[in-house]
Amino acid sequence: MLFVLGEYRISGRRASEIAASVEAGVGSGALEPGTLLPAMRELAGELGVNPNTVAAAYRTLRERGVIETDGRRGSRVRRRPATAPRSSLRMVVPEGVRDAAQGNPDVSLLPALDGPLAAAARRYAQEPTLYGQDPVVPELARLARAGFEADGVPAGAMAVTSGALDGIERVLAAHLRPGDAVAVEDPGWGSVLDLAPALGLRVLPVAVDDDGPLPDAVAGALAEGARALVVTARAQNPTGAVVGAGRAAVLRELLAGHPDVLVIDDDHGHGIVDLPLCALSGATRHWALIRSTSKAYGPDLRLAVLTGDTVTMDRVRGRQGLGPGWVSRLLQYAVVELWATGAVDPAVVARSYAARRDALVAALAERGVRAHGRSGMNVWVPVSDETAVVTRLLTAGWAVTAGARFRVESGPAVRITVSGLTPAEVPVLADAVASAVRPVLGGRRD
Repeated sequence: MLFVLGEYRISGRRASEIAASVEAGVGSGALEPGTLLPAMRELAGELGVNPNTVAAAYRTLRERGVIETDGRRGSRVRRRPATAPRSSLRMVVPEGVRDAAQGNPDVSLLPALDGPLAAAARRYAQEPTLYGQDPVVPELARLARAGFEADGVPAGAMAVTSGALDGIERVLAAHLRPGDAVAVEDPGWGSVLDLAPALGLRVLPVAVDDDGPLPDAVAGALAEGARALVVTARAQNPTGAVVGAGRAAVLRELLAGHPDVLVIDDDHGHGIVDLPLCALSGATRHWALIRSTSKAYGPDLRLAVLTGDTVTMDRVRGRQGLGPGWVSRLLQYAVVELWATGAVDPAVVARSYAARRDALVAALAERGVRAHGRSGMNVWVPVSDETAVVTRLLTAGWAVTAGARFRVESGPAVRITVSGLTPAEVPVLADAVASAVRPVLGGRRD
């Protein structure tokens, strides 16, 4: 049986077939984002199936992040389905254009990996990894624990994941189920904003300022039923926000009234930020802190160390054991070598990024352009029209990222990555941004 929706025909007799038909339409572009799907009873009648079959199909589509349901308003194709992640908005930087868009670290600040990987290979030759061994190398656990203790993170079991996003996904999946609500920073990391609906979770945006999540916004999300909160402690992407001691104390007090909420601290800025970590770990019964190596040692070093409460870690490690089993001990040995030898000095890296970031923020301020960037490698510039600003800057020879990749309800902006800037380029870029933000109209500036 077929049901015609515009020029697209939904087909199928079983829930899996109906879901596959809708998803195929979304993937091909025939069912555009925002398209209202037929009511379940209407579609069931047209297809000649039980309404429960359509309900099961819609449930599958919600869990996959393809559609969203808003009560009596019905079900719609998501504005940005999981099959079209925010990373798809990434532009191809034309030849001759300076790239301030990609969000990559400064390669000159990354340590060479040939020595650590060679040391890991020598160790592996002496003691090959076999099935049944501890998934976390003891030396890595010891070094990670020492770092956590120095930052005031509560004691907990340890796991190793393939990067920060892998860790966040595993922790969310350990506690939440499709339909649950998760509070996320807005603006925030686009990958997390994609991940949540892909897991079938409902996103509750939490506004941020230079000190991190706003307490009133967090309180509002908790009142709406958020079962989890994901926070970036420092080097927040894209704004550079840092959760300070004062903001952390307020948020911890707020969370104490919601002890069953899962709290995830994303510390991807470890190794590139010299500001203290003020995590929310331990404010509720279930928590996790994820410390990634990608920004400090290179994006291809796919490793993050994860700690948390006993229940969370038991669930994460148990499920991981049924899937990949463990993250390569060769990579773990390499990180042990990097950490043990102090291959990266966070203070040196932080000063390097800060010099470029602060110079750009100051140069923009001199030109009447407000910008944010307290830590990390990005500067966030609020604008009135993202597309226009990105286009004007591209014409001027600069590629920046449209803020749509990072936003839910927050206002338009552009993200500028400073890691590739030279001191001489800062005023040139600031001039270009100022001109793009305030174009000449009718002989005067708007």
